[in-house]
Amino acid sequence: MDLSGQLSLEQKFKLKVLQEQVQNLSKEEAQEYLLEMFRQTMVKDNLVKNLLKNA
Repeated sequence: MDLSGQLSLEQKFKLKVLQEQVQNLSKEEAQEYLLEMFRQTMVKDNLVKNLLKNA
């Protein structure tokens, strides 16, 4: 597992696709999107913590 903070080629591609998708969002849409992404990141963090705790 690479923990160096670098993105894989696949992740870089996904980021580029996302960049193109969000480029034309309104301010309100961008704020909603950002909040949802942050919420999903917190859910993911909770899942990882729970998995590690139960391992």
